[in-house]
Amino acid sequence: MTREQKAQAIEQLKNRLEENSFFYLADTSAMSVKQISALRRICFEKGIEIKVVKNTLAKKALESFPEERNYAAVFEALKGTTAILFTETANLPAKVLKDYRKDGKKPSLKAAYIDSAIFLGDDQLEMLSQLKSKDELLGEIIGLLQSPAKNVISALKSGGSTIAGLVKALEERAA
Repeated sequence: MTREQKAQAIEQLKNRLEENSFFYLADTSAMSVKQISALRRICFEKGIEIKVVKNTLAKKALESFPEERNYAAVFEALKGTTAILFTETANLPAKVLKDYRKDGKKPSLKAAYIDSAIFLGDDQLEMLSQLKSKDELLGEIIGLLQSPAKNVISALKSGGSTIAGLVKALEERAA
C-alpha cells in the first residue's frame, strides 16, 4: 500500500467515524471467506457497513479526533484482524453478531463505541444486544404518554358516552 493509499484510507475512516456515533470492532480471524461473505451479506441487509481495516490506519484515524471523544480507550482492542462495523442503531451490530455466532465463537467482539461509552471484550455482547434503540425508547415514551388519554377514552366508551356513565366509570376506578 502506498503512502497516498494509506492517507486516503485514513481519510475514509475519519469520514465514517465523523458520520457515526456508534461503531463496533470485531475479530474475524480464523473465519473462512465463505463465513465472512455470509456475515457481510447479513450486515448489508441490516444496514450495517462492515470494513476490515489495518489496525495502524484505524488508530491514526481515531487519533485525529479530539480527546473528549474518548477514542483512545479502544486502542487496546486494535490487535490482530479487525473489522469495523458502522451503524446508525447502537444495538444492531451486537444483535447481528450474537445471531451469527449461534454455531461458533467468531466473530468475537473486541470493543464497541456508543456515544463516547466504551465496551471492551466479548463478554459485553449479550448486554449490548439487549440495549434499546432510540426508536424503541421513543415508542415506549409515546406509549406512556398516551396511556392516560386511552384510560379516559375507554371510560367514555364503557359508560355509554353519557355524563352519568362517565361519572360512574370514574367512581368505579377511584374505588
